[in-house]
Amino acid sequence: MSDASQGGSQGLPPELVIDGAVAVITLRRPEVANRLEPEDLDLLCALLASVNADLSVRVLRIEAQGRHFCSGFNIGRLGGPEAGERFEALVNAVEHARPVTIAVLHGGVYGGATDLALACDFRFGAPAVDMHVPAARLGLLFYRGGLERYVMRLGLAAARRVMLLAERFDADAMLRIGYLDGLEASVDVLRSRVREVSDTLAGMAPLALLGMKKHMNRIARGMLDADELASDIARADASDDLREGALAWREKRAPRFTGH
Repeated sequence: MSDASQGGSQGLPPELVIDGAVAVITLRRPEVANRLEPEDLDLLCALLASVNADLSVRVLRIEAQGRHFCSGFNIGRLGGPEAGERFEALVNAVEHARPVTIAVLHGGVYGGATDLALACDFRFGAPAVDMHVPAARLGLLFYRGGLERYVMRLGLAAARRVMLLAERFDADAMLRIGYLDGLEASVDVLRSRVREVSDTLAGMAPLALLGMKKHMNRIARGMLDADELASDIARADASDDLREGALAWREKRAPRFTGH
């Protein structure tokens, strides 16, 4: 959650732009470190639903304006357990999103926003990025999904440092504990890198790419559906894309995948 305690919202609501196979959700409240308001939670869930329904989208990036990435939920508008449950539902929806997800961390990421980024498949940062979860200092017991994600993805030792000691981590420390998948030399290089990664992912065979993303996440949580995995493998094995991939390999050219 956020250190912010002011009520009301400032700036603009999150925005979704889809360009071919790549979708970008941008947080647009830089005046308040892109903190999330209650109305933003509903909108972000709706934007995720739109992205999931657009089968042409293979990659989803979450970006932000201004100095910070996001300071989490506006504590001044918590309003009981419902807000926490809605925030958890949003972050879980990010983890389970159909496309491959990338968090673009150009600046500070705090409170629940650290879990929002952790729910993405990849996180790339710039030198100014840092993270801090002050939940224990504020009397907030972090929600189940976030605790599970931290332990599962970073390990118990790192999760303890984040949650129990409420340590602040700079960019290098975030890279060392495995929170970042890459640390770029500047914001400009970061933007270029995530565009490159997005293009690479968008050029993959959708049935294979998105099927592996889905099932790896389930394996990590001990929730693999073996029958569904077998069905998805059979579908990919019978696809035109597999034949196109093999042909492109022999012809030494880029494949042209259609998702069929």
